[in-house]
Amino acid sequence: MDSAAACAPHVAAPNRAPAAADGVVDVGLEARGAPSPITSLRRTSPPLAPPPASGTGTAAIAGDAAATLALIASRRQCSPRRLHPPGPDAAQQRALFGAAASAPDHGCLTPWRFIVVPAQRRAALGAAFAAALLERDPRAAPADLEAAAAKAAHAPFLAVAVTRDDALAPADERLLSLGCALQNMLLAAQALGFGSGLVSGPALRAAAMRRLLRLRDDERAVCFVAVGSVREPRAPRPRPRPADFVDTI
Repeated sequence: MDSAAACAPHVAAPNRAPAAADGVVDVGLEARGAPSPITSLRRTSPPLAPPPASGTGTAAIAGDAAATLALIASRRQCSPRRLHPPGPDAAQQRALFGAAASAPDHGCLTPWRFIVVPAQRRAALGAAFAAALLERDPRAAPADLEAAAAKAAHAPFLAVAVTRDDALAPADERLLSLGCALQNMLLAAQALGFGSGLVSGPALRAAAMRRLLRLRDDERAVCFVAVGSVREPRAPRPRPRPADFVDTI
């Protein structure tokens, strides 16, 4: 897959993104232009500096590399129910989507987009969750329907990752590109001091959810991206060692 450096699209601010008729904000990545530099928006972090000239700043480069690797290793999957306010503000959301735009994208097709579910549309999302449960189980108990609807209230920032069919790119390449965009967003959230996580499930395939998100016939909702503040971090889970998953021919 080609690097996205030459074709990463400009990402509009979430508060200026076009809104669908039902109020769900569609953060599409169709607009082409020069990519915006992605810098940390934490008050304690300085803007990213350009790389030093060849042969200079070796210690600084090594330090930056170590910090980047430590950031990657520190990422944890957080359940939306464990993510609390405050969530990312408009500028920080813009940085998250800017990070997504740096994902590899063979042919510069941007075969994915994100749909933000703002606070005022969480009730509609909850209704879609309940309708999705009824679609799977027409005899679902009222308590189960209430629990399904309650999922919509979790996490201060919530967006849906959507992929679309494109004859110019195989399905696996499109999904790989979206996966890279998602990982970039999760790492950017970590850099900004937030917890984050991905959540999928059969509700995303339900007719009620597709109507709410206004998905086209050639689109598929893949997962939710949740971002917020973590009050009680969990202990890190064991990670596989490279020797467990790396072979040599």
